[in-house]
Amino acid sequence: MLSHLDGRFESADAEAEHRIAVLYQEFGGPLLRHIRKSTGNDLQWAEDVVQETIVRAWRNSARLQWEPSLIWAWLLTVARRIVIDGRRRKSVRPHEVEPPEVDMLAVPDGSERALSAIVVAEALRSLSEEHREVIEQTYLRDRTINEAAEILGIPPGTVKSRLYYGIRALREQLRDKGVAG
Repeated sequence: MLSHLDGRFESADAEAEHRIAVLYQEFGGPLLRHIRKSTGNDLQWAEDVVQETIVRAWRNSARLQWEPSLIWAWLLTVARRIVIDGRRRKSVRPHEVEPPEVDMLAVPDGSERALSAIVVAEALRSLSEEHREVIEQTYLRDRTINEAAEILGIPPGTVKSRLYYGIRALREQLRDKGVAG
């Protein structure tokens, strides 16, 4: 396997590069298959782990023992630690999502609400003053029947009656304008 790595080369850098090339050639495939299991069969992540493992072997080439069984154990240990570090990083980081496309975003502009308010205000103006007053006091100012009766100076029963007929007339106005069903 790695027995041909025992020869001497012209420089230490050339020797390290040659060893790493042979290391990748002989152990890259088996390491990738082993790491894919650890990464949940995520090929891209497994390839990144193998690449980082080989880079670390290159950085530490002067200190490594180049026996096949020892180098394989070292590669597995380093790769396992890289996977563990990756899992820790992923668990701390929030889940990434793709931003929605700009033309797909609904932007509330308030125009529908403004148009509805204009139509309702116009329909309210078309009611009699008595009906408009009780609707304004009860619905728009959020007062009870008794409070509206006291403010308007009329009995509560009259407020109820005017409110009933005022709402009925308001619905008819809105139906005629095509707003209410």
